[in-house]
Amino acid sequence: MGKPTGFKEFDRKKVPWRLPVVRLNDYDEIYTEHKVDHLREQGARCMDCGVPFCQSATGCPIDNLIPEWNDLVYNNRWKEAIERLHKTNNFPEFTGRTCPAPCEGSCVLGITNPPVTIKNIENAIVDRAWEEGWIVPEPPKSRTDKKVVIVGSGPSGMAAADQLNKAGHTVTVLERADRVGGLLQYGIPNMKLSKEAVQRRVDKMTAEGVTFKTGVNVGKDVDPKELVNEYDAVLLACGATKARDLPIGNRDAKGIHLAMEFLTANTKQSVHGDDVGEGFISAEGKDVIVIGGGDTGTDCIATSLRHGCRSVVNFELLPKPPAERASDNPWPEWPRIFRVDYGHEEAEAKFGRDPREYQILSKEFVKDAEGNLAAIKTVEVQWTKDDAGQWKMNEVAGSEKEWPAQLILLSMGFLGPEQYVAESLGLDTDPRSNFKAEHGKFATNIDKVFAAGDCRRGQSLVVWAINEGRGAARAIDQYLQGESQLPAPGITMGTTMQV
Repeated sequence: MGKPTGFKEFDRKKVPWRLPVVRLNDYDEIYTEHKVDHLREQGARCMDCGVPFCQSATGCPIDNLIPEWNDLVYNNRWKEAIERLHKTNNFPEFTGRTCPAPCEGSCVLGITNPPVTIKNIENAIVDRAWEEGWIVPEPPKSRTDKKVVIVGSGPSGMAAADQLNKAGHTVTVLERADRVGGLLQYGIPNMKLSKEAVQRRVDKMTAEGVTFKTGVNVGKDVDPKELVNEYDAVLLACGATKARDLPIGNRDAKGIHLAMEFLTANTKQSVHGDDVGEGFISAEGKDVIVIGGGDTGTDCIATSLRHGCRSVVNFELLPKPPAERASDNPWPEWPRIFRVDYGHEEAEAKFGRDPREYQILSKEFVKDAEGNLAAIKTVEVQWTKDDAGQWKMNEVAGSEKEWPAQLILLSMGFLGPEQYVAESLGLDTDPRSNFKAEHGKFATNIDKVFAAGDCRRGQSLVVWAINEGRGAARAIDQYLQGESQLPAPGITMGTTMQV
């Protein structure tokens, strides 16, 4: 695909982010303008590799037709590129901005050279499609007599709603927050995914016939059993929203917050202009410590910097990853290597150092006489393998340290979905508390009730949420109609490209 010798002629060059010193002054997206010549050159690096692992099980969970749209971009056929992209991905602007790009980790070129900039190209295709007016509402030509309700408007619920609506069913999406989008709205900061990008998809789906209702907390405001009685099928796509806490000494100190409390309040007030009152958590003038890495940890760092924090440190329990793949992490596995994300880059620009501290175990919070957070006590740890090859963590004697902190943000992942909906319906759950439903079938133990996304799979990526939503839509369509023309994850329709 692309230019036959492009991978030998051109080096990998990512589309740059805006300069840290500039972007720290606002909540706008960090990305710069797409340049066509640059993207065509990068698309030319896509090889005729025979077996495109980028769209295989180790690469893209939704089987994006990556070599095809790379080739189309190289040949300046952008409208055809968005048509190929939409065959497998309902929301390329979500994945193009937020996905860690496992496809690039599986790129065949990546065996010997830096991989193709797949994520940049994907994002450019969909952004151009919106700019050119190629993405417009396309209501279904006919309707069935079936009604489906979806609980949760995150990427899984939205993908399922989009697919089921295309199949002609009448779809209602219930969201307990005041705006549609789930983690796309309040879990991912505007710097990575603008809320305008989320809203324009919501507006398009609304114009196509999907009904969104906000401020509806199923299990609290509405009895889930009433939904089962009223609708022909119910899809639970309510996410894994039970955050992992840190129950160490003085956890009750004022100034310790879950990451989502911090990020949600910031988006409401700083981006949408809502007055959240005392619910706003400010990092201004404070020594901030973020406990836990990953994307959410980075988002907390970046948001704290925009508030004007005095300092920011990020604790990570595990060792610093290597610069290159380790021997036990071969291609095409996801490369577990050291990366610098946007928040790390911004912290280094402001304070002159990467904010991350590795192999740090939190032992106790410290509070002052008024009960306010003052510091945190930690100890360094070492990781070793025992005789059975299992990793063991040991504290390093004499490495105790006290870090000043007036704000600590807990970003240690999620344990699973909240349970009140499952308890009300009598749903079976798996050992990790997720709603029990087999991938591919998505049916729970309750007739008419299906589950998809993080509430079924556990905490995962936006791209996996889309996979689950699309798969659940097909399963529900089959349940309602006896058969389905919707593509299943792993099956794309019309994948032979005519050049």
